[in-house]
Amino acid sequence: MNDTKGLKLLFWLLLLACCVPMVSAPMALTAGLVFGLVIGNPWKNSTSTWSRRLLQASVVGLGFGINLPMILQTGKDAFLYTAISISFTMLAGWLLGRLFKTPQRTSTLISFGTAICGGSAIAAMAPVIRAEGEETGVALATVFTLNSVALILFPPLGHLLGMGQQQFGLWSALAIHDTSSVVGAAAAYGELALAIGTTVKLTRALWIMPSALLAAWFTKSEGKARFPLFIIGFIVAAAIKTALPQFEQIWHPLNSIARQSLVVTLFLIGSGLTRELLGKTGLKPLVQGITLWVIVSVTSAAAILLGWIS
Repeated sequence: MNDTKGLKLLFWLLLLACCVPMVSAPMALTAGLVFGLVIGNPWKNSTSTWSRRLLQASVVGLGFGINLPMILQTGKDAFLYTAISISFTMLAGWLLGRLFKTPQRTSTLISFGTAICGGSAIAAMAPVIRAEGEETGVALATVFTLNSVALILFPPLGHLLGMGQQQFGLWSALAIHDTSSVVGAAAAYGELALAIGTTVKLTRALWIMPSALLAAWFTKSEGKARFPLFIIGFIVAAAIKTALPQFEQIWHPLNSIARQSLVVTLFLIGSGLTRELLGKTGLKPLVQGITLWVIVSVTSAAAILLGWIS
């Protein structure tokens, strides 16, 4: 009983510490990973729920730091290579699934999550292809594990490759699965990287509905896909900021709060990665997920550095 109380107290102390501006995104993620993997999260189920909700609220708040014309222009520029990237990733994922003999629906979910936006895409596609709970859980665990690795690896890799902030923002949006990890990695790289990464990633997320509907048509499924409404909230927040610039003294604090809440979110995400979750992943889905992720990361980085994507 005392051990459980001590764990819960330590969890809350770390969570409150992440609310302090001096605590950065990498620090919060590291603390969460250590807590989840070494100590053990006493609230692993509720942590997943609250990290998702806090992420969505934080992304909406980030809209108060970006002008709507920038979102529209970035989204317009990203449309073509986003479509090509999603098509390429889905094709590569299908081939890898056959190569590694990954169960078909699990393979589809991993490919869809890698192609668009991780957990949100998987949650939207699962009912469409009538995936079982275990299949959805394995796909989420695979993507979630790789997200945590990306948060740690991408910023130093970006500096090693000599990427500017705009380049890194693009790369993180194209090669990292979840919006939360894109935002976390980009925030550690710089403000421009954060703005570009968030906008391009949310542009990719807009493909959830048409992709899910296309899958439903091919599979003749009656399952319904769920559209992530926080994307609309992000755009509305940016529109309000653009239309009412005289209230910048309000928009700036809201954006600052959203940025710090992302730090808290990263702690929650890190603490949700437990040994039980890693054990649930399984070898074949994990190998497929890693291979597909490496292919997408290397290909997109090369395209950006060669100037094919800008």
